This record gives sequence, structure tokens and C-alpha cells, in this order.
Amino acid sequence: MVRILAALACGLLFGVGLTVSQMINPAKVLGFLDVGAIPAGGWDPSLALVLAGAVLTTVIGYRLVFRSAKPLFATAFSVPTRRDIDGRLLAGAVVFGSGWGLVGLCPGPAVAVLGVDGFGAVAFVIAMLAGMVAYYLAFERRQSFTSRPFAGAKP
Repeated sequence: MVRILAALACGLLFGVGLTVSQMINPAKVLGFLDVGAIPAGGWDPSLALVLAGAVLTTVIGYRLVFRSAKPLFATAFSVPTRRDIDGRLLAGAVVFGSGWGLVGLCPGPAVAVLGVDGFGAVAFVIAMLAGMVAYYLAFERRQSFTSRPFAGAKP
């Protein structure tokens, strides 16, 4: 129960941060991403401060957290070990960046804005979930099916 409450508190804090920083405002995000508007003076660099703050918080947070032997509410740290750049990673980055650039939302802000933006956010979240299901059906389900033994096989 403590882990669930800690996750809820972290999610709420993240949502408040997204709201205060205006990351849930697609027009603000698109204004930041439109670097082509720099000559005309229409570019909005304010989200660069949000990104810098996120990087600084992450650097400090990682240094502090990894001084501990284990997390507060888990038995061990769960840190990715892969460091290679493959086609799936690049394709995911392209899809993520394209969605963010076209709509001005990414998954976190889309969920945070669900109750505020109405149909636009709902449509985005439905499309996002459909993409997640399509990915699972195309890659993860097939991979887990081929890597596990047959149901009738004896170990």
C-alpha cells in the first residue's frame, strides 16, 4: 500500500509540475518546438528552462538516490542495462517526436490534460493507447510467445 501511495504522490507532483510549467498547453509546446519562427520573433524559448530544470533535477536526484543500497519502497533498483542504439529505439524516438511535434502533447501531459482539454486530449490518448496495443501485438506478444516453452513441455 505504501508503494501505491508513493507512486500516486509522485504522479500528482509530476502532474502539478507539468501544469505549472505549461507543458500541458499544446500551443506553448508547439511555440517552443517551432524554431523556424526565430527570425520572425515567434519562437517561445521558455520551455528550455523547464528542460534545463528537469536535467538538473535528474542529475542531482540520481547522485543522491544511488548513494542508498536500495530504494525506499523496493528491494532493488531497476535500472536499464542496454546501451545500444537499434532500429526499434530509433523508430520509437521518431514516432514519439513526430507526435509531440504535430500535436504538442506527449504521454505525460496528455494524461494530465485529459480533464481540461476535452476531445483533443481524449483523441490523443486513445490514439496513443492504440499505438501501444499495436506495438505489443506486433513485437512483444510475438517475442514472448517464441521465447517461452510449449505449454505441454516438461522442464
